Amino acid sequence: MSSADKNLSVFNTAGLPDISSKKFAILVAEWNSEVTEKLFAGAYDTLIQYGAMPQNIERGNVPGSFELTTGSQWYAERKDIDAVIALGVVIQGETKHNDYINHAVAQGLTNVSIKTSKPVIFGVLTPNNMEQALERAGGMHGNKGDEAAMTAIKMLGLRGEIFKSQG
Repeated sequence: MSSADKNLSVFNTAGLPDISSKKFAILVAEWNSEVTEKLFAGAYDTLIQYGAMPQNIERGNVPGSFELTTGSQWYAERKDIDAVIALGVVIQGETKHNDYINHAVAQGLTNVSIKTSKPVIFGVLTPNNMEQALERAGGMHGNKGDEAAMTAIKMLGLRGEIFKSQG
């Protein structure tokens, strides 16, 4: 089933870890704020719903999606941050700017995650137009912010399972 036919915010919640003591950074691109604010609300609400404490969720803003990589690096370098959720949207335009930005951000966030050994979640929408973006930011296809938060929770659970014998 393609994402065009599916609500992206439906996921398996069995066996989720206790995240009440985990600290999250949610980084939000200001460009296309009509969309990114909805992504933030989805991510924040999902973290709270599954046990995160409000005081353990820190928000940071960057000008656009391209800057998510550097901002995520700075948050991930902090010892008190357990996971970073990077939220943005790059809408296809008349030029190929979106291809370059999306590729750079995806690769950059992957590199930050590998370098810091922390979950750094790609919550960047890559739609063809604003309508598609809004459909994925709380519309008929759910909210990518919800999905990004759930991914962070599940990755922390996996990390805990892998390293549980190490204390």
